[in-house]
Amino acid sequence: MFRMFLIKYAEIGVKGKNRYLFEDALIAQIKRTLRRVEGRFSVTKESGRIYVEAVSDFDYDETVAALKTVFGIVGICPVVLLQDNGYEQLSKDVVDYMGRMYPDKNRTFKVQVRRARKNYPMDSMELARELGSDILDAYPEFSVDVHHPQILLQVEIRQYIYVYSEIIPGPGGMPLGTNGKAMLLLSGGIDSPVAGYMIAKRGVVIDAVYFHAPPYTSERAKQKVVDLAKLVSRYSGPMRLHIVNFTDIQLYIYDKCPHDELTIIMRRYMMKIAEEIARKEGAVALITGESIGQVASQTVQSLTVTNEVCTMPVFRPVIGFDKQEIVDIALKIDTYETSIQPYEDCCTIFVAKHPVTKPNLQAIRRSEENLVEKIDEMFKEAVDTAEVVEIDE
Repeated sequence: MFRMFLIKYAEIGVKGKNRYLFEDALIAQIKRTLRRVEGRFSVTKESGRIYVEAVSDFDYDETVAALKTVFGIVGICPVVLLQDNGYEQLSKDVVDYMGRMYPDKNRTFKVQVRRARKNYPMDSMELARELGSDILDAYPEFSVDVHHPQILLQVEIRQYIYVYSEIIPGPGGMPLGTNGKAMLLLSGGIDSPVAGYMIAKRGVVIDAVYFHAPPYTSERAKQKVVDLAKLVSRYSGPMRLHIVNFTDIQLYIYDKCPHDELTIIMRRYMMKIAEEIARKEGAVALITGESIGQVASQTVQSLTVTNEVCTMPVFRPVIGFDKQEIVDIALKIDTYETSIQPYEDCCTIFVAKHPVTKPNLQAIRRSEENLVEKIDEMFKEAVDTAEVVEIDE
């Protein structure tokens, strides 16, 4: 029945003279996403509308599922495209549409007409009234409710006539590539994939850094993070995953620093390394999945001390979320089941029994003076030897 989709957007519509840039970015992302769907599609823009039309055989459900991962889309409307062959034919087609779409006709409806082509012989109100009357004549079980209809039948008169009544929710947000690039500190947990998704939703292209600590973390733990990156990339687009060997730095910190400060000092060096890789990759911000109070390294005092080593802004989109709120998003984007696989990452080893929760910045700096002999060399080696995995779902 459907071979075309009307794509609705929201925030893009208020971008003024720059709106076309956001529309073009959205079209580019739609085209990229549909490449993973069987079939060929035409994506066009016309008078503030974006249309996706199948030009070959295609899988409807698979196509809708793909479009639901495109940031910037707030609604996906399956459309019947009609030639303008006069009112009588339009009435037949609209009545047929309602009959096929709604086998259960004990519902209320309203017809809304938009007439972009003003030379159409009937005005919008008249056309809506006549079509509504024809639907009632054909299917008396329907009833009209102009205030709160269960079905809003929309008819748009343009070069062609577009008929639709269903709006499938999209993810919202802004098209990828319209708001710069950031580097995600990606662990194997629940929070960081959600954080990456949320920042990508605002139009930010993301790459990722993962800190691997063999033999204390397994190859399966690394593969788990690669799998998470692939799941996030369904929404965020292709990304470069930088896998940093962090073992030597962790052992060095463990040997030289007070054990109650291990987590904070390790986190500070993770942030430093991530920032250096971000600069090399052209990113201008870092992203973490930290949430206030969730663990010892995420108290306000700990986050302040961790943040002190960074000159880039650090985005923490889940900072005020409860755990269940983060889990709910992880379930929505299908990362949850992968995140809870029982493979430890380097954030969960070398953990002190009683980590400091209110670290003093001056005390942390004094402890880090114990590292001066080797840390710069180890830092450089960690950055220079990072493995890069190209992720493209």
